[in-house]
Amino acid sequence: MLAAAALLPVNATLAVVLAVLLVAAAGVAAAARLGDGRGRGHARSIAVAGVRAAAQLAAVSAVIGWVVRAVPLLLCFVGLMFAVAVRTAGRRITDNRTWWWAAVPIGAAVLPVVALLLLTGLVPLKGIALIPVTGILIGGGLTATVLGGRRALDELHTRHGEVEAGLALGMADRDARLEIARPAASDALLPGLDQTRTVGLVTLPGAFVGMLLGGESPLLAGAVQLFVLVALLAVQAVAVALVLELVARGLLHREEGAAGGPRRFARRSRTLNGAEGE
Repeated sequence: MLAAAALLPVNATLAVVLAVLLVAAAGVAAAARLGDGRGRGHARSIAVAGVRAAAQLAAVSAVIGWVVRAVPLLLCFVGLMFAVAVRTAGRRITDNRTWWWAAVPIGAAVLPVVALLLLTGLVPLKGIALIPVTGILIGGGLTATVLGGRRALDELHTRHGEVEAGLALGMADRDARLEIARPAASDALLPGLDQTRTVGLVTLPGAFVGMLLGGESPLLAGAVQLFVLVALLAVQAVAVALVLELVARGLLHREEGAAGGPRRFARRSRTLNGAEGE
């Protein structure tokens, strides 16, 4: 068995290497002017994310042993994970008050899977097992929700003329937006699909490697990793479908007045319908 400490010793060398990699990542982002469509660069975001990750992991490492001792504390910790995921996903998608709708795709995708695992006994109601499994699933739901929501809204912004054309032909607001946004939002499933299709050939994901380092057999490690990947596919499919529906119905949107905004389409639809009836 390969000890985890032998693979990645926690010492000053590790700290220096991490700092160098973080500075390099931020430097490349700054030099290449990488950023979002609203002119915000990612260099500072990369640096802040790295520092936050270090602080958060240090804090979790300190309290995890205390949290797993009691079910109420365990459930509170899981609730905190969910709340942070919703806030992160929602604010990535939009800057207005509709961000909280991100709770729907993440919650509706993750909760049934976790309930199924608990009811079947595959995952016990113990922190040492529930927290990492739930964290992986919430993380997958977060990623799918962000990618699906952003891609859908970006597509509506870019192709707002096609949506208006659909409204002019008599399509409902939801159907017109859905027709345009669905292909773009569906691309959010590609990272999970590619990871599942290439597992064992291109990458050896964390669950597999972690169990091997813990001394488990390769067969058991492979079975656990397969479960994680399939569960993630289910979570991500539900999350993308629901965030797409929220965008199509105008419940999750960006500021009024932006091209492709739901209220703009609604006003346009009424205008066109009135013109047709004259």
